[in-house]
Amino acid sequence: MSDNARSSMSGIPRRILVKGAGVIAVAAAAGSFAPATAVASPAGAPLSAPRKKAPTSANGWILEEEANHVSTVWTRPVPGTGLEVDVRIGDVEAILLHVVRRYHYEVEQLNHVDLAGWQRIGGLEKGRPESNLASGTAVRIRPGAGASGSLFPLQVLTVRDILADCEGVVRWGGDDSPVDESLFYVDRGPDDASVRGLADRLRLAEATPGQGAGVAVDVLAPSRRERAKKLVKEQRAG
Repeated sequence: MSDNARSSMSGIPRRILVKGAGVIAVAAAAGSFAPATAVASPAGAPLSAPRKKAPTSANGWILEEEANHVSTVWTRPVPGTGLEVDVRIGDVEAILLHVVRRYHYEVEQLNHVDLAGWQRIGGLEKGRPESNLASGTAVRIRPGAGASGSLFPLQVLTVRDILADCEGVVRWGGDDSPVDESLFYVDRGPDDASVRGLADRLRLAEATPGQGAGVAVDVLAPSRRERAKKLVKEQRAG
């Protein structure tokens, strides 16, 4: 070492020199354990196993294998009717029970045999609207009366008003091909904000005196008829 180097180092306190030497030694040791290159995955090996997509009904909701046990489908009472039905709990429940209640009060009084909900996909046609029963997002009202013409004209007008009340979120099998006038189902997917929006509105109406299912309405009022006719055109065009 030159005299100039010794002279410059002599001005540095010994504790700093020792500390610096220690840091260098640790860094060198760490570097000796670091791999020189990354180990590549075997050629053709997938990064992760693909996630299996859960089967869904025609409207995009996940199918359920059973009701009332490790399921989103449960037997729910239909308030004010003495009826109960297996439906998907939550927003779908609020919507479909509203449909059933209005039908019971305004179209025709229903008995237990007149209402059916969830059923296993094995007994249904996959890909068709009836498959929505297997996800708990549909009900059958008067199951044996699915053929066209099962309702009187005024009853049809009332059904149309119920659908308009649901803002297009619910579809009637009477508008499908083949026709099934007993089927009512949610016509939006699980991520559609209109489902939650309608359910919230219906829940608020039920909690407000003078509103909700059971309150007398004039389905022949011009404004209600126009609203219903507009929805028919939209749903049939879709």
